[in-house]
Order: sequence, then structure tokens, then C-alpha cells
Amino acid sequence: MLGNFVYCSPTKLYFGKDSLQYLNQELPKYGPNVVLVYGGGSIKKNGIYDAVVELLKKNGKNVAEIAGVMPNPTLAKLYEGIKIARGHQTDLLLAVGGGSVCDYAKAVAVSVHCPEDPWDKYYLRFEEPDCPVVPVGCVLTMVGTGSEMNAGAVITNQETKQKIGHVFADEAIMPRFSILNPRFTLTLPHDQMVSGIYDIFNHICEQYFSGEDDNTSDYISEGLMRSVIHSSRIANQNPQDYEARSNIMWTATWALNTLVAKGKSTDWMVHMLGQAVGGYTNAAHGMTLSAVSLPYYRFLLPYGLPKFKRFAQNVWDVTPEGKSDQQIAEEGLAAMEAWMKELGLAMNLTQLGVTEDMLEILADLTLVLPGGYNPPNREEILRIFRESL
Repeated sequence: MLGNFVYCSPTKLYFGKDSLQYLNQELPKYGPNVVLVYGGGSIKKNGIYDAVVELLKKNGKNVAEIAGVMPNPTLAKLYEGIKIARGHQTDLLLAVGGGSVCDYAKAVAVSVHCPEDPWDKYYLRFEEPDCPVVPVGCVLTMVGTGSEMNAGAVITNQETKQKIGHVFADEAIMPRFSILNPRFTLTLPHDQMVSGIYDIFNHICEQYFSGEDDNTSDYISEGLMRSVIHSSRIANQNPQDYEARSNIMWTATWALNTLVAKGKSTDWMVHMLGQAVGGYTNAAHGMTLSAVSLPYYRFLLPYGLPKFKRFAQNVWDVTPEGKSDQQIAEEGLAAMEAWMKELGLAMNLTQLGVTEDMLEILADLTLVLPGGYNPPNREEILRIFRESL
């Protein structure tokens, strides 16, 4: 196991059917002014909004709202939220929703007291906050991003078509607490459920397909991937299966709370490719990942063959007898492809509205990160996008 590292996770998790009541323990820790952050209004239809507001009132909070946070939160929406939070002199940002709402709340949290433009500071220069950060709490209603227990915040600049994530270095940006009630996820449409499931799986892959050392993180990752595959198949047949949905929710949190990245280099190029697509088309995040994953991993396979072979055997139960390492590895990716089709994921970019004439722009929008086996150059990125069509 390589490298030196520090691991700190200050997020307190409350998990289970009655977990929302733990807001009564958390809310008294913060001042009177709370900004409630949520999305398109589904929480008002399913009763979660009323339950949260009742608890806020019970705890004597003065509440303002940032409503209408979209699946790919925009810079314009960030500016709007900063203005509301400043005007309310907020002591706590309470995000009620999925990963986009939680991401957005963290972006507001680091920007409320920031005298500079947050896009320039955090998303172009990738600087860290040097101002007070407003604490964030989360009530999760959709799983996938792991935003409930990490310091990441993704924002889309609609004018420049850039979708950029900043994973902040300071654990102070992580939510102070997160409420995880699997029942809150049961009303999601099927496409949102499977999109989130693939986001979970790919988070693990991004951290798994790097490094050649014997790393504890890789053993944990294999177990998490097997859990996602098992539970996803049950949930795909019966979305109301509480046990499957609870396991998916718990795995999502551990897939991206930095645990399985420790002692490793990490790749993240599937996310860079997918975010370029998402920023340009506004397509669902998990679907952008599924559309580019297989072409990217087939490009990467020759450079990380031992890990792809291990992936095939330990995650997909591919038998090695009579096969070359290449054949074993390719059989693993074929098994992964079959599972993705079984779930009903987007398997190409054409399904997301991408056309050939967009590819040059998408290549220009794709950030290249150095952690994987073979970071692609622009020509290789273009080839991957073409194969993704």
C-alpha cells in the first residue's frame, strides 16, 4: 500500500426509517437562521418538505428558502442562492434532495462570505476558501453522488458550457450531518434510480482502475461493487424493495467519502468525459457516465491489464481457465456491459442528443487528469467520444 495520507470524516450520519427525527438533535447546535435548499418540488408532493418544515419550526428556526435547484446546478442559480443566504444571514444551509442539491449547498456555503467571484476562485483557479464557511446539513432523497459525506461541489456555467467539480481540501466543507432514510428514495422514477446506481458504481471504478500495489482500498472496492450489482438487480425488478434500496444508499455514501481513495492514485476520466457531455447537453449525470464508460475502459485496458483481469475475476466471477489475460479482462467488460443494458442505462451518446458535429467542442471541454494508467490526449479523447456515439 503506497503513500502517506490523512483521513478525516466529520459528517455524522443518521440512517434508517426514523432518521429524520434526528434533526431535533442537530438543529439546536446552530443559530436561528436556516436556509432550506431543495429542487423542483417533488419533496412537496411526497410529504418530505412538510415534515422538515415542521421540525424546523419546532426548533424555533427562522427559515428562508432556495427552491428550484436543478439536476445540473448552474452558476446563475449559485449567484441567486448566495444573495438569498447573505440576506438571511444564514447560520445553516439545510439541503433536502439528491446529490445536486447537496453539491449546490456546499457551493453556496463556501461563497456566502467570499468577496471574490466564486466561479473564478473555486472552479477556474481551484483555490480553497479563505473566508468563513457556512455549515451544511443534508436530508438525502436520491442516492448516487455521495455528496452527503464528501466535500465535492459541481457547478455548470451555462454560458461557457463548462461543468466543473471542485473537491475541496478542507473537511469543514463536508456536511456536518446527513439524514439517510431509504424510504425517501422509493418514489424516484426508474431512470433516476438507475442513473444514480451507475454513478455509484463508476465512482468506485474511478478509484479502482489506478495503481498496481496491493492496496486494501481495492479489496473494499470490489466488495462495494459486488453489493451494488446484487442490490441493483433486485431494485430494478422491484424498486420498492427496502432492503435493496437501503444497501444501495449505504454503498453510495462509502463509494465517494474518500475512504477507498486512500493510499491510491485515482483516474476520474470517465467523469471528465461525462461532465463535458453534461455541461453541453444538460443530460443526466449518471447517463453521461454510462454512455462513455465502455469505450473509455476499452481504451484503457491495455495499459492496466492486470487490474482489469482482477476486476473480471473478483467482481464478475469470470473463470480464467484456458483464457489469456486479455480474454479474461475483455470478458469482464462484456459482463459489465450486459449488466448496464439490463438496468436500462444509456449505452451511447446518441441517446443523449449528441451528434458528430459536437465532438470537437466536447473534446475541448474535457479536462484531462493525471491519475490513471494512461491519461488520454485530445486525439484519443475524440476517438473515445466517436466510439461512444
